[in-house]
Amino acid sequence: MYPRISSIGAIDIQEGLRLAMRRVYLWMTLGLLTTAGVAFFVAASSPLLRLVATNPFIFYGAVIGEFVLVLVLSAGINRMSPVIAALTFFAYAALNGVTMSLIFLIYTGTGIAFSFFATASMFGAMTIVGYTTQTDLSKFGSLLMMGLIGLIVASIINLFVASSVLYWIISFVGVLLFVGLTAYDTQWIKNATTQAVTSGDTQLEGRIGVMGALRLYLDFINLFLMILRIAGGRKR
Repeated sequence: MYPRISSIGAIDIQEGLRLAMRRVYLWMTLGLLTTAGVAFFVAASSPLLRLVATNPFIFYGAVIGEFVLVLVLSAGINRMSPVIAALTFFAYAALNGVTMSLIFLIYTGTGIAFSFFATASMFGAMTIVGYTTQTDLSKFGSLLMMGLIGLIVASIINLFVASSVLYWIISFVGVLLFVGLTAYDTQWIKNATTQAVTSGDTQLEGRIGVMGALRLYLDFINLFLMILRIAGGRKR
């Protein structure tokens, strides 16, 4: 009798994990669709696109808004209901669509499409690796975070020095970094969700789902931008 009870419990946990992970990817996908929809809408309207491109208050206001929403979501996730957390995530995705619309001024449609499909392929492969690997990726967490900080600092420096060599280094290192972060974040989400499902805490499961969706969303967007920098095909 006891082995049967243990087996049923394990099956229930696996089923709960599967459903929870499905929601994470659904929310992430909806976030990406929200960003793409807003970006297409702005890009399709010449006055709107011109306003975002030429008015620093609009562009930097959106950037600051994104930063504030990420801070609010990260710092307050434990006090938010899953619904409020999800709404905050989608508000961030919509604002990101405003700033992402500018890629249509810089890159060709073919280059954007190619970069998207390349990103989707790499992202999909690394989420599978992160979900299925038996290797503990948490030991790489500090290394990946240091790499991310270094990438941000290098990007800020290059705004002033405008070095083409540094530009390409940032782009290629960025691809490797966000490929690694995709696998790392996937494993983190799986482990955290398993704990929430095991404890039966549906509120915690919902919060982890939103944070997981945000982390994977950011990995996808940044990987896409790095690949776009390398192979996107700039307009002449």
